[in-house]
Amino acid sequence: MEFISGDRGPKSGGHYSQAVVANGFVFVAGQLPLITDSNGAIPVGIEAQTRQALRNVAHILEAAGSGLHKLVSVTVYVTDIADWPTVNQVYAEVLGDHRPARTVAVSPQLHFGCLVEVQATAIA
Repeated sequence: MEFISGDRGPKSGGHYSQAVVANGFVFVAGQLPLITDSNGAIPVGIEAQTRQALRNVAHILEAAGSGLHKLVSVTVYVTDIADWPTVNQVYAEVLGDHRPARTVAVSPQLHFGCLVEVQATAIA
């Protein structure tokens, strides 16, 4: 098992790793739309937050030697299901033709007042 802590994604804010590589997979911890090296700044609006959360996932996957094109499963947490069409549109733009399995879950409250969080599993 390898614990991943890359410089381009947000630092872990608790007792966990950004990702763990095990048995040929990369398990990425839920990523909020925190802007790296900004003292916790969060973009405004669901579209910008979705892009940033996916960017954070991409950075962590790269640190693990993987990438968005190797995603096999994604869980997207949103605070308001009414935001889902925008989240889905951004997700489709970022991932293009790649279509990993996906779950959408409504969470009435995410840390720091974020609107979206993305957790992912990819092939190493």
